[in-house]
Amino acid sequence: MSARAQIGVTGLAVMGRNLARNFARNGFTVAVHNRSVDKMRSLVADHGSEGDFVGAESLEEFVAALERPRKVVVMVKAGGPTDAVIDELVPLLEAGDIVIDAGNAHFPDTIRREAALAQHGLHFVGSGVSGGEEGALLGPSIMPGGSRESYETLGPILERISAKVDGVPCCTYVGPDGAGHFVKMVHNGIEYADMQLIAEAYDLLRQGLGASAGEIGEIFAAWNTGDLESFLIEISAEVLGHTDPVTGGAFVDVVLDQAEQKGTGRWTVQNGLDLGVPITGIAEATFARALSGSVPQREAAVGVLPAHAGTWEVPDRDAFVESVRRALYASKVVAYSQGFDQIAAASAEYGWDIDRGAMARIWRGGCIIRARFLDRITEAYERRPDLPLLLADPYFTAAVADGVPAWRSVVASAALNGVPTPAFSSSLAYYDAVRAQRLPANLIQAQRDYFGAHTYRRTDRPGTFHTQWTTDRTEVTA
Repeated sequence: MSARAQIGVTGLAVMGRNLARNFARNGFTVAVHNRSVDKMRSLVADHGSEGDFVGAESLEEFVAALERPRKVVVMVKAGGPTDAVIDELVPLLEAGDIVIDAGNAHFPDTIRREAALAQHGLHFVGSGVSGGEEGALLGPSIMPGGSRESYETLGPILERISAKVDGVPCCTYVGPDGAGHFVKMVHNGIEYADMQLIAEAYDLLRQGLGASAGEIGEIFAAWNTGDLESFLIEISAEVLGHTDPVTGGAFVDVVLDQAEQKGTGRWTVQNGLDLGVPITGIAEATFARALSGSVPQREAAVGVLPAHAGTWEVPDRDAFVESVRRALYASKVVAYSQGFDQIAAASAEYGWDIDRGAMARIWRGGCIIRARFLDRITEAYERRPDLPLLLADPYFTAAVADGVPAWRSVVASAALNGVPTPAFSSSLAYYDAVRAQRLPANLIQAQRDYFGAHTYRRTDRPGTFHTQWTTDRTEVTA
């Protein structure tokens, strides 16, 4: 088989299949391979008219079809299956070749794989790809990590197939080893928060107004013409307006209220704990999914735990809708602010030197969390690349401050009427905590010193101290 393919894709489930088609549609000759040969043959048979495909029935044929330096995209299940494919590929490749894992890998695995392949003279690129099936085919947001040298070769190809906003590719070099997959992980964590916040807004409108799914869908569609314009608001409006063909009622009303997850939100929260970054909105969204699936606990509580809640009567429908909109916007800003703090912390921890403004820019199109206000986030980091808190950018300070009264009103009303709003509430609590001049952590540190001699610092002089609590309570320098 002649080496004429510019890039190859192995693993032709829906995402791999669509990525291969995207490469071909953009003028690249694509080698395609799948463990099940039928999937490879069906891709070539069904979509061969879209571009130039080279089908390969074995990995040896697949590698032989690729021009050097070979560029191999691996699109198989994360974890063991990815390792198995890489182990098969490495003996077939030569120094300078590039292996790209475009799945949802956990970034520590990417760090490990990059180091292992470097010993063979191979480049390993862990690349986040967001946009789902449609994005993979029509233009995703792409977040590649690895060596800069590999990006010089691979970057122009990925940029061509990525989504474009104002002519700018939604793809850029993220940073070394696991940086690309880390940023994709945080993207997914923000996605969890965004989805939970939208779900809470839907529930508030349903409980507070007694609005139907279709009516709430119309409200969301109106919101999608303003500051809240985003892919997730858009599809939420469509879902809420959809009629179930079986019952004739609202589709969303027959969907079981148990949300599932594939693990990226959980990884994000675990990493936030490791780094000591308070990503409370993402954490509450992740726990909300877990609680929704906690069937025995929910069954034990329903009809047993008293609510002591009032009967929700909203005097002004339009004012309430506007209050929920403002609360949603403010809470979304908190979720993104926390996510970008996590990226900054990991970048410092791992020496990745990630440009947060560039991350906001490549999330403007193609990806699941694409939204109008990502332009504003990009501008914020362009104004100040070392911005310590997105909320402290003048634009976002003003935008959130404008909605704080409504935010407080919505969260308070939900609490008084027994409607759970974990993401709205935790986002407001974070906002109040981060802006507070003094927090009650002073008491916590004093408690720690009492029971564990963990020491404390004082506000009136430098140094570290310990009080001898169980004896004469004299203070000593630690």
